[in-house]
Amino acid sequence: MIRFSLPLILTISGCAAIQQTTDQVGRDAAKTVMPEALAIYFPQVPKQLFQPFTNCVIDNADASEVQSLAADAVTGADENTAATIKSVLTRPQTQNCLRAAAPAALASF
Repeated sequence: MIRFSLPLILTISGCAAIQQTTDQVGRDAAKTVMPEALAIYFPQVPKQLFQPFTNCVIDNADASEVQSLAADAVTGADENTAATIKSVLTRPQTQNCLRAAAPAALASF
């Protein structure tokens, strides 16, 4: 039987909390580049849908995509930003998120 010590368990749970916080900081940073990218590379998206698009894309992006978008928040949106967003938009989970969020966003305007 494997026994774990309390310090080990606390260390592991502390690492998980740090990882979760780091992920959230990255996602928050990535969200800041989305309006610029949507305006430049996705002009067909109405401005009132920027928030749902931002949330759905960032919520469904994997860690490397979040990292890339967060870096783009510092350097500015470019074709790579658009490619990352397009990749996330192709996922069924992202499309389902947009279908659920868009009507409420449009109704509020």
